[in-house]
Amino acid sequence: MLKYSLPIVDSPDVFSVNKIICIGRNYAEHAREMGHDPDREPPFFFFKPQSALAQNGDVFHYPHFSRHVEHEVELVVAIGKSATKISAADAGNVVFGFAVGLDMTCRDIQKEAKKLGRPWELAKGFDGSAPCTAIQRGTMRDLEQCNALVLTRNGDEVQRGNWRDMVWPIPELIAEVSRYIKLEAGDLIFTGTPAGVGPVQIGDELIARLEGFSQTLKLRITE
Repeated sequence: MLKYSLPIVDSPDVFSVNKIICIGRNYAEHAREMGHDPDREPPFFFFKPQSALAQNGDVFHYPHFSRHVEHEVELVVAIGKSATKISAADAGNVVFGFAVGLDMTCRDIQKEAKKLGRPWELAKGFDGSAPCTAIQRGTMRDLEQCNALVLTRNGDEVQRGNWRDMVWPIPELIAEVSRYIKLEAGDLIFTGTPAGVGPVQIGDELIARLEGFSQTLKLRITE
């Protein structure tokens, strides 16, 4: 398997990962819990490097430079075709499929960087910070069969949110991102997290799923 790739469900092929694009504050309740105004505002996004990618079943090594790492469960959209300044009406044509991912975040590092007015890539883009399931091929119509994103920590449910409750729906997200950068086959869009983000500890087991979706993400936190 290619170094930066994900399996494709029911296929011998793999999805070669290019850019990892992450959307911020795309669920109103999560915006509130982070202290922000939940009203609809232009979406913002940031990037994780390819080295952030981790496959299902990998262990998550707690970064030695952080004392407060948090989980953020997300629906991931896999892009299958190039697109620049695409319309929301046409955005579904570039969707290859979907996955469930985690945006692991060093919250202490992020808060300190924000306070100092510095970039916070280290808080989001460290190695292994983007665990992801295999890609399930599908269209937006297929996604309609799925419902809530759910994350459990050590068997206790800690996050739940329906992807339909995104502030910016997936077609609009794709269109907005394509205004600024060229989307290409192999790109992943992490579409934001619902409320309930919280800390993880060494020894924890996280299980992330999308109701009605074939893949489940399991992650064990280790030193």
